[in-house]
Amino acid sequence: MNVNPEPLPGGSALARDYIHHYEKVGHLYGGDFRNVDSRTERAAWLDSTEELRADRAGIAECLRQYNLELNPHPAVMESLALLEQQGTLVVTGGQQSGLFTGPLFVIYKAITTIQAAKEAAAQLGRPVVPLFWIAGEDHDWDEVNHTYVLNRTGEITRLKLDKADELRSSVSAIKVEEESWLQITGQLDDLLQESEFKPQIMEVIRDSSAEGYSMSEAFAKLIGSLFGRFGLILLDSADPGLRKLEAPMFKSLIEHNDELESAYHTAAGRITDSGYELQAAVTAGGANLFYIHQGARLLLHKEEGRFTDRKGMVSFSREELLEQLETHPERFSNNVLTRPLMQDYVLPVLATVLGQGEIAYWAIPQPAFEVVGERMPLIIPRMSFTVVEGTLHKHMDKYQLVFGDVLQGLDEKRKKWLAAQDELELERRFEDTKAAFTAMYEPLIEQLGSIQAGLLKLGANNKDKILDQITFLQAKAQDAMAKQNEAALRQWERIELSLMPLGKLQERVYNVMYYLNRYGPGWLDELMSIPVDYSGTHRVIYI
Repeated sequence: MNVNPEPLPGGSALARDYIHHYEKVGHLYGGDFRNVDSRTERAAWLDSTEELRADRAGIAECLRQYNLELNPHPAVMESLALLEQQGTLVVTGGQQSGLFTGPLFVIYKAITTIQAAKEAAAQLGRPVVPLFWIAGEDHDWDEVNHTYVLNRTGEITRLKLDKADELRSSVSAIKVEEESWLQITGQLDDLLQESEFKPQIMEVIRDSSAEGYSMSEAFAKLIGSLFGRFGLILLDSADPGLRKLEAPMFKSLIEHNDELESAYHTAAGRITDSGYELQAAVTAGGANLFYIHQGARLLLHKEEGRFTDRKGMVSFSREELLEQLETHPERFSNNVLTRPLMQDYVLPVLATVLGQGEIAYWAIPQPAFEVVGERMPLIIPRMSFTVVEGTLHKHMDKYQLVFGDVLQGLDEKRKKWLAAQDELELERRFEDTKAAFTAMYEPLIEQLGSIQAGLLKLGANNKDKILDQITFLQAKAQDAMAKQNEAALRQWERIELSLMPLGKLQERVYNVMYYLNRYGPGWLDELMSIPVDYSGTHRVIYI
């Protein structure tokens, strides 16, 4: 396995500057994880503010109950025992739950979290445990209900899991019927090619959904089966057991809501004044909290001194909302701008692993941390990879292609290659023929016009029809040429489908199960052995 760095164009300018020019954007963040002094300072601050966070023992016990059910590996229990001890820090990563773990970047985010915690523990000389924060309270079902795999014939296939419930409930609250799980796992089984590892892979997948789990529960079981042995703790943000422990922070978010709103707007101004675009909406009157009403997750905003949703289904004064919190903490939920604050309250977060889009929007809550007595944790750019399989690499060498060619689009290079296969120079000869015909025929048409005016128009139409026939024959010849090179063109197509499916990076589309099925669980160990790199550089893995 060879690993090569590759520069990537595009992405958020703010995230790019965080990764490559931190000195330009440091005022928008809480420190640079890559700086050892920043880690030491953050650890010292966490030690001095232990009493400001949720009860450590209570959090550890809540997570123990959750992980015993879905992620019971002994290494996870050891991590939880450490978390229970004062002085243990946490590196977090997180994502919405996704079908069969979702796209590959989720796997890379978990790997980054584990590796960063291990490195920080060695540098600081104290326990640092990895934790994956499953955003199960999010309600965007259409964003998580599908995934993509390469099928047996090397084509991209979309798998989608349906649900009967039409409510905008949190993903963790949506129970998926066992019949639906059986159907979708059967489809995956049919798509994956036969391999020595397939029975084991499919057994793990079926076990994750056999009891009619929610998407979040199935996701947790799969992530646990892959990473539990590395001590990765799992947390579902929709876990009812957490809500009572989170209630003091929700209270603070309600009581200081106007100050928080002001802080978000201040940050938004700083970001735009620095020449960057906002990556998350900061709306006037936004409460940045959700309320669960009759199973639906409603975004609250402030209107005439009350907290209400856009459709007016609920309406509370500040005091009434606090009363609801006291009696029904399970009805409250964070949005993208308050979740970072909640995470910092629940856990002693040394650093959090983020993708580029997340790095950009995390600049918005930076001053809000201070409003609730916290400090922004350090941010680690998620490691990013593209996997190039051996046969694919041979094809790329055959056509003298590098990853950058695929990234920019292969159409032009493919056309040039196909044109080079034209030993008869058909393209040139057809164009020459059309030019020669036109040069000979147009003077004749003009002379015919002197005999009778109507012949001029008739001759022009006749010329166009002859040129159309020549062009038609040219297209047929090109089709025949393409058919003659059909096998080679399929190789070009396979390169593009594998490395830039749907015009996106491979890690943003394909699911890990294709690779585990082909290369076995040991493939994950190979990924874990790749040297860590928190520079945000994309790397290409040649198998």
